[in-house]
Amino acid sequence: MQSHEIDYQIKGHDIQFVEIELDPQETVIAEAGAMLYMKEGIHFEAKLGDGSEPDKGLMGKLFSAAARKITGESIFITHFTHRGSGKSQVAFAAPYPGTIVPLDLNQLGGSVIVQRDAFLCAALGTKISMHINQKLGAGFFGGEGFILQKISGDGKAFIHAGGTLIEHELNGETLRIDTGCVVGFQEGINFSIEKAGNMKSMLFGGEGLFLATLSGHGKVWIQSMPIRKLIGQLSTSGNNSKKESSGNLLGALLES
Repeated sequence: MQSHEIDYQIKGHDIQFVEIELDPQETVIAEAGAMLYMKEGIHFEAKLGDGSEPDKGLMGKLFSAAARKITGESIFITHFTHRGSGKSQVAFAAPYPGTIVPLDLNQLGGSVIVQRDAFLCAALGTKISMHINQKLGAGFFGGEGFILQKISGDGKAFIHAGGTLIEHELNGETLRIDTGCVVGFQEGINFSIEKAGNMKSMLFGGEGLFLATLSGHGKVWIQSMPIRKLIGQLSTSGNNSKKESSGNLLGALLES
């Protein structure tokens, strides 16, 4: 199925959202709960499939829903269609601060592999499927698991990166990255996991036990602040605040 042609604007700085402009009968699909606002004429419907295979039977749709459940996503994908006249807009925002990355799948070889929480929205006709990393080490030690998402088609799709986005073009070299910081990469790039140095470095280096290794030819997208790091920092700040409060309270009691 050929993807719908959509226009878009990415707005904001540290916390971005994407506004999609639709012509009559054009549709954009999105993760459940990603919609920020929609204007007159836009209607939405939650469906089991992404709509890329309209002739797929019920069993096929149920299988796709089960695969999405395995990746940790909602079994439903929301379809937003412009049923009015003229042009109208619908906007989508990611669930945490970061950068929205527009992908022209036609210029990226037709598909990209992304972490399971990276997909935000795409033109109707885009296929969202489960991708299994063939190297078990990436599953056991990769931090983000070996179950990824594959986004394929010939239209525009949008993914989300936490913090600042870094894009690298690999030309046969190898890139080593914190395991949680890999947002996505072009299909054909080799993704594996290796130890983060010797035992002392692994235990006391502060970089974790393993690093993600990407090699080959193509684009790689990296995020500076994955959600697990953000949660970790907030948790640490909360614990420090509790310790400071306890210390102040103890000091006050001793003084009294």
